[in-house]
Amino acid sequence: MLKRELTYFFGAVRFFTRLPVPGWVGHSAEALQHSARYFPAVGLVVGGIGAVVYLVALQLWTQPVAVLLAMAATLYATGAFHEDGLGDTVDGLGGGWEKSRILEIMKDSRVGSYGVVAMCLALLGKFTLLAGLDPAQVPFALLAGHALSRFCATLLLATMDYVRDDAQSKARPLASRLSGGALLFAWLTVLAALLPLPLAQAVAGCLGAALATLWLAAKFKRWLGGYTGDCLGAVQQVSEIAFYLGLLAHWPA
Repeated sequence: MLKRELTYFFGAVRFFTRLPVPGWVGHSAEALQHSARYFPAVGLVVGGIGAVVYLVALQLWTQPVAVLLAMAATLYATGAFHEDGLGDTVDGLGGGWEKSRILEIMKDSRVGSYGVVAMCLALLGKFTLLAGLDPAQVPFALLAGHALSRFCATLLLATMDYVRDDAQSKARPLASRLSGGALLFAWLTVLAALLPLPLAQAVAGCLGAALATLWLAAKFKRWLGGYTGDCLGAVQQVSEIAFYLGLLAHWPA
């Protein structure tokens, strides 16, 4: 049983990052379906890499430089996988007016102006928000932000339909509804990452991420009738930014 669960976990790591996994880990569509519960755990791994780089860099440089290097480390670990999904999604929704055209644009490997602007704003937004946090909070924000945002993407798997007909789509093996137990396990992973943060900030961050996810899910439902793999990447990116916005918010007394 332990080896099976490790296979699911490492399968998620292999799918969502460029990190090496043990050679004994096989690949199958069925295993990838079961790996969805570990998406927030993959976020902990990616966020942990960023946190370590940040803490080391902070000994040598100022906080903005440390944040920049931490972001570069997470981008290297994932191969900008989710950023690419955000760009494709924004290109599709910005340039298409019907489902077939939107999906066609999203599948195009070229990046349009909408996508470029979206990715630039996302990277600049994350940098600005993380650099604005208390320096001691940044490592915990990275861990929680990466875990929670991947849970938000997992919610689409649990509640919406996959809309691409292409059997060769990379995300198709993920396109199965999660069980309640799998979703609970994923949430407990996120909860563990949130615990080091002050309660009020954690709640505000979760609220921001939830609103961002609901907003995007409504757009996907309206224009596509469901989600694609690119949509999952867009949710991860936008909900991560929304989480940092909540952490940094100054509420009126």
